[in-house]
Amino acid sequence: MNSGAGGGSGGGCAGAAARSRGGSPGGDGFAPSALGTREHWDAVYERELQTFQEYGDTGEIWFGEESMNRLIRWMQKREIPLDASVLDIGTGNGVFLVELAKFGFSNITGIDYSPSAIQLSGSIIEKEGLSNIKLKVEDFLHLCTELSGFHVCVDKGTFDAISLNPDSAIEKRKQYVKSLSRVLNVKGFFLITSCNWTKEELLNEFSEGFELFEELPTPTFSFGGRSGNSVTALVFQKTRDFSLDKFS
Repeated sequence: MNSGAGGGSGGGCAGAAARSRGGSPGGDGFAPSALGTREHWDAVYERELQTFQEYGDTGEIWFGEESMNRLIRWMQKREIPLDASVLDIGTGNGVFLVELAKFGFSNITGIDYSPSAIQLSGSIIEKEGLSNIKLKVEDFLHLCTELSGFHVCVDKGTFDAISLNPDSAIEKRKQYVKSLSRVLNVKGFFLITSCNWTKEELLNEFSEGFELFEELPTPTFSFGGRSGNSVTALVFQKTRDFSLDKFS
């Protein structure tokens, strides 16, 4: 997946139209989609890797450059130490990692379950001449034991994609929260950008062991006399470790 569950164009949001508003907030309110499958993202990153190798094109920036700048501005405003450990969940082409490194962050890790995504991000990072970025092929829903102790975790669309998985999406969302609690330190921050979930729904999804720290401003739109946000960007803080039995 991308640092947004992959692909997307010019900051667009694949899967947004897949929302079935008949579903209750926090329920299984999404129509299943190929965008929620590993096969889809493997194919996406195999193509993007080939494009990069042939033309040097790094591929799409999920949610656009402003989404990356928004997160980095927040980290700077909150004076997150440059040596704080940062995990990019579903790093995709790794462009967000590159931006973090350029701003001076020195302890950053990107994971993705697509080997082609990690190969692509590694190639882009090498082209940028950066060496202080760790990359791992890792399925966030089935973590290895050594991935833990992060001060900041970032998700730009990966939770969205998991929500569209045709196979047991509700259970996969619960497993995501388990994994997040495992890798993030108490008092650590979780920055999530989503185009499928509203603020209220995300508060419900991450209600156990996390609390809302801040809502980040995102572009608004107006239609038919009503206005709203097409993207939700929230910062949660982990308040405590908790019994994972509640999720089983």
